[in-house]
Amino acid sequence: ADMFANEEGGPEPDWVITEREQFSDFRDLNKDGKMDKEEIQHWILPQDYDHALAEARHLVYESDVDKDQRLTKEEVLDNWNMFVGSQATNYGEDLTRNHDEL
Repeated sequence: ADMFANEEGGPEPDWVITEREQFSDFRDLNKDGKMDKEEIQHWILPQDYDHALAEARHLVYESDVDKDQRLTKEEVLDNWNMFVGSQATNYGEDLTRNHDEL
């Protein structure tokens, strides 16, 4: 109710519709209308999901201003807060070490 108070006859926000679709299409694997322990485990820790690759793609997508799939030094520096706050950089610790590729 804090996020969405369903008013009688009122339209649902787009995000609620999207979440319902995600639930029915991907999370409720046995289609019983609720999530059991195995479905929750698959949702939280999917076996076919590469977290490092997903985080790297996220950083490039958010920081690549000219959308050339390459990050310039300026693009990285302009988005330093995203890199410092990322698991990919060990929350900034890896940025303090010398790297040949930089």
